[in-house]
Amino acid sequence: MRKREDIKRIAVLGAGTMGPGIAQSFATGGYEVCMFTRSDATLQKARSILHSSLITFAEEGEIEAVEVETIFKRVSYCRTVEEAVAGADFVMETIVENCDAKSELYEALDKILPEDVYIASNTSFLNIFEIMPERRLPYTVIAHWYAPPQLIPLVEVVRNDKTHPEVVDMVMAILNKSGKTSVHMKKFVPGYIVNRMQMILNQEVFYLLDNDYCTAEDIDMAVKASFIPRAMIIGLVQRFDFTGLDMSANNFRNKSYVMPEQNYHPKALFGHVEKGEYGVNTGKGFYDYTGRRAEQVLAKRDKQLFEVFRVAKKLMNDPV
Repeated sequence: MRKREDIKRIAVLGAGTMGPGIAQSFATGGYEVCMFTRSDATLQKARSILHSSLITFAEEGEIEAVEVETIFKRVSYCRTVEEAVAGADFVMETIVENCDAKSELYEALDKILPEDVYIASNTSFLNIFEIMPERRLPYTVIAHWYAPPQLIPLVEVVRNDKTHPEVVDMVMAILNKSGKTSVHMKKFVPGYIVNRMQMILNQEVFYLLDNDYCTAEDIDMAVKASFIPRAMIIGLVQRFDFTGLDMSANNFRNKSYVMPEQNYHPKALFGHVEKGEYGVNTGKGFYDYTGRRAEQVLAKRDKQLFEVFRVAKKLMNDPV
């Protein structure tokens, strides 16, 4: 089994939404990275996004200005899977969220990779362990990143029942060396931790909007001024210790909360979609971004996220 010091080269398969940021993180961690895409247009866009992001990191003091070109040059680009994984010690798959496409890729990888190469998938919900060739399962995990991946610290690492424990430890060590905060899930469940939490919140958001209890702005202001910053200190579980487990138990006994029906169809969401209002990229969603380029909105978001996560890192390193 490969040791941490053996991991030199990482293949990132997929150069779309997540690929450049993931490649940037590994390259910043000192790894040589080859990013795969079949499309020349996607390749050129990925290069541009990666370089622009590194400049932003330098402007924010996250890396030295002299490191921009050094890190950028650690990433190469390949037009075939075979070329991308040649000599790779770790393969990070981040292609389209489609079972058939992933299955086809895994079958191809099984034919060309040495047996002890680590494989991770960035899938958000799919159980890729059901379509991964059997002999690859001991070296396979899910490593689920969040967008923008170069900036959001969290990566959820999910094992299957055949994954070697040492493989989980190794993947988490690679991620930590690349500046990520990794958490371990002992078995697969669709959505993992954060996406499951967000789906519950999504239901309530749309229930409140559809029934005209408040506006989108009211919801956002309420959570920004309450449990979201509080969670930076005491999370979602430790807060029960401060509230009192007896009081929390009484809330469950008294059935003080009734969840909206599970098959809820959010009119507030689909109303915007039907009008072609998809969010930042179209200039309008729940909020109006008219007159501002998407790049401007994203840049402002990223700079504010830098500030938030600097504080978050400080607080996570000194828990209550």
